[in-house]
Amino acid sequence: MKPEIHPTFYEAKVTCASCGKTWTTGSTRKELRVDICSNCHPFFSGEAARIIDIEGQVDRFYKKLSARQTYVEQKKAKEDAKTSPDSALSELGLTTRATEALQKAGIDTIAQLLSKLAEGDEAVLAVPGFGQSSLTAAKKKLRALGFEIAEAA
Repeated sequence: MKPEIHPTFYEAKVTCASCGKTWTTGSTRKELRVDICSNCHPFFSGEAARIIDIEGQVDRFYKKLSARQTYVEQKKAKEDAKTSPDSALSELGLTTRATEALQKAGIDTIAQLLSKLAEGDEAVLAVPGFGQSSLTAAKKKLRALGFEIAEAA
């Protein structure tokens, strides 16, 4: 080693500003002050989970999870309502003339239409203003929604 070109080496006292812990190490300075050390850093102290929770990442995740669960439940309820026999005739998407004719005859729900269909096609066709094309369309849409149409004997 060449003389007088290297800095002076000291046994330096290191002090942590956060927790106050001190230790000695080798340095070119006599005293060192650090903001955070391995004693109080969250990664080393095991409090990293608390820091993440403070930042709200866990809360945001649970909020997204609950929003997704709510969406799935609403979608399922909507699908169940569509296939419910107690739903209105408007769910079938028939023409307004056919829907109004059935409502004038006292048939307001899908369940009532299904019971009328169980009596036979003639019973439904006897409703004034409800024709064969409306009957065919109603049967198609009922089958598409998953309803079983009872055939008259």
